[in-house]
Amino acid sequence: MLRYVSRRIISLGISLLVASALIFSVVELVPGDPASFMLGTGAQPETVAALRDQMGLDQPLPIRYAHWVGAILQGDFGNSFTYKTPIAEMIVHRMQVSLPLALMALILSTAIAFPVGIYAAARRGQAGDAAVMGATQLGIALPNFWFAMLLVLLFAVKLRWLPAGGFAGWSDPIGALKSLLLPAIALALPQAAILARVLRSALIETRGQDYIRTARAKGLTSGQTLRRHALRNALIPVLTIMGMQFSFLLAGAIIIENVFYLPGLGRMIFQAINQRDLIVVQSAVLVLVFAVILVTFLVDLTYAAVDPRLRKR
Repeated sequence: MLRYVSRRIISLGISLLVASALIFSVVELVPGDPASFMLGTGAQPETVAALRDQMGLDQPLPIRYAHWVGAILQGDFGNSFTYKTPIAEMIVHRMQVSLPLALMALILSTAIAFPVGIYAAARRGQAGDAAVMGATQLGIALPNFWFAMLLVLLFAVKLRWLPAGGFAGWSDPIGALKSLLLPAIALALPQAAILARVLRSALIETRGQDYIRTARAKGLTSGQTLRRHALRNALIPVLTIMGMQFSFLLAGAIIIENVFYLPGLGRMIFQAINQRDLIVVQSAVLVLVFAVILVTFLVDLTYAAVDPRLRKR
């Protein structure tokens, strides 16, 4: 087990180093000069040159990358050139919206997907299975931003149960949860459809194994066999999808955050791109990549907990 964890930690470090180099290179090689963009077309060349020197843009790319990585390793993400604010504070503030939103969406999608997937697997080939598969296909096909607008029209505009947008802040926990509920539902339903289909397929495959037939021969009912034996062994592909979904929900909720005017990390990146605040883009994207890699690492550890065979590798 120790060797397994050590290899995963080394892999995590290498992945993060490669990702940081790619992020820095891609963002830095985007056409256009950030200093000229920030000062406008009428700025004097001397002013532009002074701002470029202040931003460190006159230095070679490898040196800028080394300075950037070295500062991040010390916990210094730099300051936003647009807001004149430490980027670390901006990221922490925005993560207070994005992280709870992703967690709420993942909890909702899991709570929906597990009973639906188990129900469909237990009724394979029957009408209930066909209905579930049709509903999940529809859930995958519908864009989440379109579904989000339907939720706003129904629950915010017509029924007035929930706010249409904005974030109340965690000083009002009930108001904050109400602000995140509709976006979480809009994000969760397509993910629940995917997860339910994966769980159904994994359970059907597992139920064809010899040990399942042995459990049935010992007198266990179909439902008992499904819950006690098949479900645990079908979890590995499901955990993979859940890890990928959490990464997507955390890093890919830009559209939903803009639909609901949520001050999350995705919306911050979108605004920083529009304002050519590249240091904010680099740092925020690196944080998201680190979150994705960390989730993958935790999923690998969960594999080892579910499947004891992996601990011996």
